[in-house]
Amino acid sequence: MTDTVAPEPTPEQAALIARVRRMMLIAGLTSALAVAVVLIAVGYRLYRGEGSPAAAATDIIATLPKGARIISTAVAGERLVLTLDIAGVTEIRTFDAKTLKPAGKLKFVSEP
Repeated sequence: MTDTVAPEPTPEQAALIARVRRMMLIAGLTSALAVAVVLIAVGYRLYRGEGSPAAAATDIIATLPKGARIISTAVAGERLVLTLDIAGVTEIRTFDAKTLKPAGKLKFVSEP
């Protein structure tokens, strides 16, 4: 077998090759930095997350007053909103959507 030897590049060709190598290095470092940032962001979200809703699935029993009826339910932001009718008095109860802990109560009554 004969080995072919490439001729030495001219100064213009050598400058072009060096420029292409430099651009490839910059592109490679930029891509590596972008992948690292994405991996860090995903890791941060997993580490700092409050847990997924599926992981926090537990049975919770909310006790309503005797004779209360649920008129409607809704979700507002990160709150679960229940509208209740308790013996003719309308009441709105809010719960945290993630933990289902009571967040507030609003009662409507008629003036005498």
